[in-house]
Amino acid sequence: MHTHRETSHEVTELDTPNVARRDLLKLTGSSIAALSVGMLGTGQAFAQSPITLSDKWDKTFAKSNLVDHQKVSFKNRYGITLVADLYQAKNARGKQAALAVGGPFGAVKEQSSGLYAQTMAERGFITLAFDPSFTGESSGEPRNVASPDISTEDFSAAVDFLGLLPNVDRERIGIIGICGWGGMALNAAAVDKRVKAVVASTMYDMTRLMSKGYNDSVTPAQRTQTLTQLSLQRWKDAEQGTPAYQPPYNQAVHGGEPQFVIDYHDYYMTPRGYHPRAVNSGNAWTQTTPLSFMNMPILSYIAEISPRPVLFIHGEKAHSRYFSETAYAAAAQPKELMIIPGAVHTDLYDRTEVIPFDKLTAFFTQHLA
Repeated sequence: MHTHRETSHEVTELDTPNVARRDLLKLTGSSIAALSVGMLGTGQAFAQSPITLSDKWDKTFAKSNLVDHQKVSFKNRYGITLVADLYQAKNARGKQAALAVGGPFGAVKEQSSGLYAQTMAERGFITLAFDPSFTGESSGEPRNVASPDISTEDFSAAVDFLGLLPNVDRERIGIIGICGWGGMALNAAAVDKRVKAVVASTMYDMTRLMSKGYNDSVTPAQRTQTLTQLSLQRWKDAEQGTPAYQPPYNQAVHGGEPQFVIDYHDYYMTPRGYHPRAVNSGNAWTQTTPLSFMNMPILSYIAEISPRPVLFIHGEKAHSRYFSETAYAAAAQPKELMIIPGAVHTDLYDRTEVIPFDKLTAFFTQHLA
């Protein structure tokens, strides 16, 4: 592992001109390039049974015997009930520093965010991994819809909850955002001055992706076409009284896909990372989810995180690396970009030998002192 404080190195763009639009759509449901006229008609109605809170350990990672775990719930500013897992080291005493953890985009707390939270709890922090609004065990109707505003609010609601715990020091709260929630974490830190330090791991800027496509490859004409089709889809949804959903994500790999699409399938659809409540594990976002992302760039005020510190962590071989590099360039000091040699995007989801937990611990120990 090594640390970068400069961004002079070049970013290799993806070679995706011949990739099927459906394959890109199955990645996150977010690539504007995937939202063609034909695709908008192919989604099947998606129904989810009423939310019930499970007390069983149904995570994709093993339970630590060093940590106490408790399922909790709280409301965000819009009245949506968020369900979360609270972790704390068994030997914790007195007022502690705390971390709220979210992501990846389309994942649930039983996956990557929970692993980060439990591991950081082992290292002495009170941590909270939450399901975003409209997903997982959290409330909100319809199911599996996202908004950059509400997603940002979910982080602040998690800070609300942590700050009300008697054993949390309100002046020592940080946040971690993974993948698409890396961008949400940066936006939340910019607007919410209670957040004292922020980490974005293997980040996406979902508003940039949805509005411009991968590597900013979408033309103005393609953007206009997509917005036209999404707008017309609203009438179809209004007529039906329920939203249409995109095709299931990551269900199958047929050959010829970019490696990162295969990597997503290998995480979300295998025992390694599959969870039935995750949007990315064979479920889908609503077809019109991109609308609120396409004209709302969430990193416009990233420089306002300063003078609070931000740490970007990304894999050297990740297709998404350019998101962290350009966000790092736009952020103000103090900032740091750590590139993990040889790592791809999904390695930072769950590969504990790759995720730099020592660096995370040192960063938050220093800045939440």
